[in-house]
Amino acid sequence: MKQIDDMVDAIAMELEMQNEFLGRDTIYTIYFGGGTPSLLEERHLKKLMKVIRYEYDLSSNPEITLEANPDDLSESKLSDFYNHGVNRLSIGVQSFHDPHLKWMNRQHSSKQALETFQLARQIGFENISLDLIYAIPHDSHSLWENDLKTIAELRPEHISSYCLTIEPKTAFGNWVQKGKIQPIDEDYAAEQFEILLKAMKKYGYDQYEISNFAQPGYESQHNSSYWKDEKYLGIGPSAHSYNGKFRKANVSNNAKYLKGLNEGVIPFDIITLSKEDQVNEYILTSLRTKWGCDLELLKSKYEVDLFSLHEKYLKKISKQDMLFEEDGFLILTDSGKLLADKIASDLFIEALH
Repeated sequence: MKQIDDMVDAIAMELEMQNEFLGRDTIYTIYFGGGTPSLLEERHLKKLMKVIRYEYDLSSNPEITLEANPDDLSESKLSDFYNHGVNRLSIGVQSFHDPHLKWMNRQHSSKQALETFQLARQIGFENISLDLIYAIPHDSHSLWENDLKTIAELRPEHISSYCLTIEPKTAFGNWVQKGKIQPIDEDYAAEQFEILLKAMKKYGYDQYEISNFAQPGYESQHNSSYWKDEKYLGIGPSAHSYNGKFRKANVSNNAKYLKGLNEGVIPFDIITLSKEDQVNEYILTSLRTKWGCDLELLKSKYEVDLFSLHEKYLKKISKQDMLFEEDGFLILTDSGKLLADKIASDLFIEALH
């Protein structure tokens, strides 16, 4: 527990030291994520919220999200979070099929996920997001369809769904190397993504970003700010921040982070993005959203006329029903979303003068 106490003290200190980073802008969203914020005790959350309210101009009704796994959320924990202002939960369900959960080394069961969701509802949470993972190897799509049916019956306000990824230096990566499991089949993943899109439409969820679906009015305000090129402040080890001028990344090593804060210094690196990097990052993230890529913003902020630079390519993929332009925004169609990263990289700019 002392480790958590020390980390919370350091985070509180960093919050105080960073209160000018966003230029005293009003704060509309707070997100407790990364790692396991559900390990926080009531006193920890109370302390952090007190510092935030004192040091920052918090809006009257901010979106305050906490990220957790079902096995971390007891009734008392949920009550503590709710009583200290957390009004949005993001729960990592991943699957409602126990063998899949075991295969992914998850600590919770399907039953536990369902019970946690119902418990959160009873305590009063009216904004809950559930995470699902697709493209888990199986000989048919039946389990995936069943997961989608189960989640639709629960009616969370928000659903995030991500494709299973196998990184080289992970347990999955080693299994692929040793032939224990097959690499992700791209066609199988694409079929599951299409099943996801159809199900979300059928059940009344709006796809506002490639991996994110919401009932009307329940889009994640916090994540939307990243995709719209807005400022944000990240606190704690590995946290990234952006104030409209530059980005910075805190050291990822917990011991180095604590040592720095104990000495009154925030250990971080400045990330210098070239104008090209900023433009390309905006193209990549904005095309993933239902709002699309703002051509006027690119002109006014970066002096980039994307349409002139890529007119031939844009007309070609528009004819292929991959993308359309509406009121000065480039927006991907459902078939375009399957190739979002490829289309974005084709639109990247190489050099600005």
